[in-house]
Amino acid sequence: MDLSTLANLVNAIAVTAGVIFAAVQIRHYRQRQRRDAMLELVRSFQNPAFANALRRVNSLPDGADLKKIRELLGPDGEDAAFLVGLTWESIGVLVFRREVTFDLVADLFSGAITISWRKLRVFVEEDRRSLERETIWEWFQWLAERMIEREKESPPTPAHLAHRSRR
Repeated sequence: MDLSTLANLVNAIAVTAGVIFAAVQIRHYRQRQRRDAMLELVRSFQNPAFANALRRVNSLPDGADLKKIRELLGPDGEDAAFLVGLTWESIGVLVFRREVTFDLVADLFSGAITISWRKLRVFVEEDRRSLERETIWEWFQWLAERMIEREKESPPTPAHLAHRSRR
């Protein structure tokens, strides 16, 4: 093998190694970015306003309409419904666009999402009719329906039971 061929071989190996290294770095960057987005998502729910709104929505009967929400939760009850619904709406978009994983959202919020949908479904339908816009709350509904489908295929098992042998 002459010197020119050897130099070309070394160059090819160096370029290949560089491409592999860059690909690995990009993959690590994307994983870190996704992890950071998921951590930020979790942190965003650790605030008193959302916790209070979710507690209030959970106290509603299934299928509450706007009149029932105002009657049971008072004049700011609609705000609680909006905060909860718009939060799930935002998460639905993030899941659909694969900015956060469905599995993580399901592990963290599947119960809260499906219960919120059960409580607010009629309110959502009423809001769509009054605003004459079918796209209102679309991602909240999409996310809730995906959670419900998932739970039909595999009923939820509490983590303390499903993973009791894991340390």
